[in-house]
Amino acid sequence: MAPVLDVHVITREACELNAGAAGSVVMIPFGGTVTGTVFEGIVEPCGVDTQVVNAAGVRHMSARYMLTGHALPPYSGDCHIYIENNGWFQGNPKMPFTTVPSFITDHPGLRELLSRPFIGKGSVEEDGLHIRFYEAE
Repeated sequence: MAPVLDVHVITREACELNAGAAGSVVMIPFGGTVTGTVFEGIVEPCGVDTQVVNAAGVRHMSARYMLTGHALPPYSGDCHIYIENNGWFQGNPKMPFTTVPSFITDHPGLRELLSRPFIGKGSVEEDGLHIRFYEAE
């Protein structure tokens, strides 16, 4: 099954806070590109992935970013998609890792599609990190 969206993430230098046994926080700014069956465009360079590890070693990854581009047929038209993508892991995630996304868009046709349940699958590949979004079954 082809992903509805395939986000190729290009990261920049991270900011880190290490509080020892109390936990840690890493904020990773990023941009990138996006392709898929319903949309193609760019990931605006204002995206950030915040990873918080609590004292129990549970990692909460929360990425927030904006896509700018155009909807593909049958939808068509320039638009934006905001994504908030969350995942929870004990320690470091195993590849591919699974996330739970939510979407907001200014395109009426995509709004209906993206209001359905989705899952994200993240993996590191030769050209970098990809997050692919699929309709949940």
